[in-house]
Amino acid sequence: MTVKKTILTYAGLKALENELENLKVVKRKEVAQKIKEAREQGDLSENAEYDAAKDEQRDIEARIEEIEKILKNAEVIVEDEVDLDKINIGCAVVLYDEEFEEEVTYKIVGSTEANSLSGKISNESPLGAALLGKGVGDVVEVETQVGVMTYNVLKIDRSI
Repeated sequence: MTVKKTILTYAGLKALENELENLKVVKRKEVAQKIKEAREQGDLSENAEYDAAKDEQRDIEARIEEIEKILKNAEVIVEDEVDLDKINIGCAVVLYDEEFEEEVTYKIVGSTEANSLSGKISNESPLGAALLGKGVGDVVEVETQVGVMTYNVLKIDRSI
Protein backbone atom coordinates (compact mmCIF):
# COMPACT_ATOMS: atom_id res chain seq x y z
CA MET A 1 0.00 0.00 0.00
CA THR A 2 1.47 3.35 -1.00
CA VAL A 3 1.32 6.21 1.47
CA LYS A 4 -0.42 9.31 0.17
CA LYS A 5 1.79 12.40 0.13
CA THR A 6 0.43 15.40 2.00
CA ILE A 7 0.88 18.58 -0.01
CA LEU A 8 1.70 21.64 2.08
CA THR A 9 2.72 25.19 1.39
CA TYR A 10 5.70 26.49 3.36
CA ALA A 11 3.33 28.51 5.58
CA GLY A 12 1.25 25.39 6.24
CA LEU A 13 4.38 23.43 7.13
CA LYS A 14 5.49 26.11 9.59
CA ALA A 15 2.02 26.27 11.17
CA LEU A 16 1.99 22.49 11.74
CA GLU A 17 5.53 22.53 13.13
CA ASN A 18 4.58 25.33 15.54
CA GLU A 19 1.42 23.51 16.63
CA LEU A 20 3.41 20.32 17.20
CA GLU A 21 6.01 22.18 19.27
CA ASN A 22 3.26 23.83 21.35
CA LEU A 23 1.51 20.50 21.96
CA LYS A 24 4.72 18.75 22.99
CA VAL A 25 6.25 21.51 25.11
CA VAL A 26 3.33 23.46 26.57
CA LYS A 27 0.15 21.40 26.41
CA ARG A 28 1.71 18.15 27.64
CA LYS A 29 3.04 19.92 30.74
CA GLU A 30 -0.29 21.62 31.38
CA VAL A 31 -2.26 18.39 31.19
CA ALA A 32 0.31 16.54 33.33
CA GLN A 33 -0.13 19.21 35.98
CA LYS A 34 -3.94 18.87 35.79
CA ILE A 35 -3.66 15.08 36.21
CA LYS A 36 -1.30 15.50 39.17
CA GLU A 37 -3.67 17.97 40.87
CA ALA A 38 -6.66 15.71 40.26
CA ARG A 39 -4.80 12.69 41.72
CA GLU A 40 -4.08 14.68 44.87
CA GLN A 41 -7.83 15.06 45.42
CA GLY A 42 -8.08 11.38 46.32
CA ASP A 43 -10.56 8.84 44.94
CA LEU A 44 -10.07 8.68 41.16
CA SER A 45 -13.16 6.57 40.47
CA GLU A 46 -15.51 9.55 40.88
CA ASN A 47 -13.12 12.36 40.00
CA ALA A 48 -14.46 14.35 37.03
CA GLU A 49 -11.36 16.56 36.86
CA TYR A 50 -9.14 13.50 36.54
CA ASP A 51 -11.33 12.02 33.78
CA ALA A 52 -11.39 15.34 31.91
CA ALA A 53 -7.61 15.69 32.17
CA LYS A 54 -7.05 12.13 30.91
CA ASP A 55 -9.43 12.82 27.99
CA GLU A 56 -7.50 16.00 27.18
CA GLN A 57 -4.22 14.07 27.37
CA ARG A 58 -5.57 11.45 24.94
CA ASP A 59 -6.71 14.20 22.52
CA ILE A 60 -3.31 15.92 22.66
CA GLU A 61 -1.43 12.68 22.01
CA ALA A 62 -3.75 11.83 19.11
CA ARG A 63 -3.18 15.26 17.55
CA ILE A 64 0.60 14.94 18.02
CA GLU A 65 0.50 11.57 16.25
CA GLU A 66 -1.66 13.02 13.44
CA ILE A 67 0.68 15.99 12.87
CA GLU A 68 3.77 13.77 12.93
CA LYS A 69 2.18 11.52 10.30
CA ILE A 70 1.33 14.54 8.12
CA LEU A 71 4.86 15.93 8.43
CA LYS A 72 6.43 12.55 7.72
CA ASN A 73 4.58 12.32 4.40
CA ALA A 74 4.69 16.03 3.51
CA GLU A 75 5.62 17.39 0.13
CA VAL A 76 6.30 21.11 0.48
CA ILE A 77 5.45 23.42 -2.40
CA VAL A 78 7.96 26.27 -2.66
CA GLU A 79 5.69 29.14 -3.62
CA ASP A 80 8.52 31.25 -5.08
CA GLU A 81 9.11 28.52 -7.67
CA VAL A 82 5.47 28.14 -8.74
CA ASP A 83 4.90 28.77 -12.45
CA LEU A 84 2.45 31.66 -12.73
CA ASP A 85 1.35 30.80 -16.28
CA LYS A 86 -0.93 28.06 -14.97
CA ILE A 87 -2.82 27.63 -11.70
CA ASN A 88 -1.07 25.28 -9.29
CA ILE A 89 -0.87 24.63 -5.58
CA GLY A 90 0.62 27.66 -3.88
CA CYS A 91 -1.02 30.16 -6.23
CA ALA A 92 -3.47 32.88 -5.34
CA VAL A 93 -6.12 33.27 -8.03
CA VAL A 94 -8.60 36.02 -8.73
CA LEU A 95 -11.76 34.73 -10.37
CA TYR A 96 -14.90 36.37 -11.68
CA ASP A 97 -17.95 34.50 -10.40
CA GLU A 98 -20.52 34.64 -13.22
CA GLU A 99 -23.53 33.84 -11.04
CA PHE A 100 -22.88 36.41 -8.31
CA GLU A 101 -21.16 38.85 -10.70
CA GLU A 102 -18.26 39.48 -8.35
CA GLU A 103 -14.54 38.91 -8.07
CA VAL A 104 -13.35 36.30 -5.59
CA THR A 105 -9.81 35.44 -4.51
CA TYR A 106 -8.66 32.00 -3.43
CA LYS A 107 -5.38 30.46 -2.47
CA ILE A 108 -4.91 26.90 -3.75
CA VAL A 109 -3.46 24.73 -0.97
CA GLY A 110 -3.17 21.08 0.01
CA SER A 111 -6.15 19.44 1.71
CA THR A 112 -4.72 19.72 5.25
CA GLU A 113 -4.48 23.52 4.96
CA ALA A 114 -7.87 24.13 3.35
CA ASN A 115 -10.05 26.67 5.14
CA SER A 116 -12.77 28.22 3.01
CA LEU A 117 -13.44 30.94 5.59
CA SER A 118 -9.93 32.30 5.05
CA GLY A 119 -10.04 31.85 1.28
CA LYS A 120 -7.88 28.70 1.16
CA ILE A 121 -9.32 25.94 -1.02
CA SER A 122 -7.96 22.45 -1.45
CA ASN A 123 -6.49 21.22 -4.69
CA GLU A 124 -8.80 18.22 -4.16
CA SER A 125 -12.01 20.26 -3.84
CA PRO A 126 -14.24 20.47 -6.92
CA LEU A 127 -13.27 24.09 -7.62
CA GLY A 128 -9.60 23.58 -6.75
CA ALA A 129 -9.32 20.52 -8.99
CA ALA A 130 -11.09 22.31 -11.86
CA LEU A 131 -8.74 25.31 -11.57
CA LEU A 132 -5.47 23.35 -11.66
CA GLY A 133 -3.65 23.87 -14.94
CA LYS A 134 -5.88 26.72 -16.10
CA GLY A 135 -4.50 30.10 -17.20
CA VAL A 136 -5.60 33.73 -17.23
CA GLY A 137 -8.61 34.14 -19.51
CA ASP A 138 -9.78 30.54 -19.14
CA VAL A 139 -13.38 29.80 -18.22
CA VAL A 140 -13.90 27.12 -15.56
CA GLU A 141 -17.17 25.31 -14.98
CA VAL A 142 -17.62 23.44 -11.72
CA GLU A 143 -20.41 21.00 -10.88
CA THR A 144 -21.77 21.77 -7.40
CA GLN A 145 -24.75 20.68 -5.35
CA VAL A 146 -26.72 23.69 -6.59
CA GLY A 147 -25.74 23.31 -10.23
CA VAL A 148 -22.91 24.36 -12.52
CA MET A 149 -20.91 27.40 -11.39
CA THR A 150 -18.90 29.35 -13.96
CA TYR A 151 -15.73 31.31 -13.20
CA ASN A 152 -13.38 33.36 -15.39
CA VAL A 153 -9.71 33.33 -14.37
CA LEU A 154 -8.64 36.98 -14.09
CA LYS A 155 -5.26 36.78 -12.38
CA ILE A 156 -2.74 34.25 -11.08
CA ASP A 157 -0.32 35.42 -8.43
CA ARG A 158 2.02 34.17 -5.77
CA SER A 159 0.12 33.51 -2.59
CA ILE A 160 0.38 36.17 0.05
